[in-house]
Amino acid sequence: MNLEELEARLAERAAASPEDSYTAQLIARGIGKAAQKLGEEAVEAVIAAVTGDREELVKESADLLYHLLVVLRAAGVPLAAVMDELDARTASSGLAEKAARREKRR
Repeated sequence: MNLEELEARLAERAAASPEDSYTAQLIARGIGKAAQKLGEEAVEAVIAAVTGDREELVKESADLLYHLLVVLRAAGVPLAAVMDELDARTASSGLAEKAARREKRR
């Protein structure tokens, strides 16, 4: 499964009743709760990475990607917008792109 397919599946589940779908429940609880879950999954992925638990890192990374897509949906941001941003960033080296972002903020 790729991220676009996951996003499509998530969209179907988001349209279901919150009584029938965990995805719909998360979205119904608001972006704050969805973002909190994203943060929790990010921390769990970091812990798995730091402790060298490869199996747990795979599982937590899957959770992290899922919850990121839930937050994007709750915020009305399509995955395509994120992918376009990544595509634009690959036009230059990572270091040059980071420096350009730093300059923009000033």
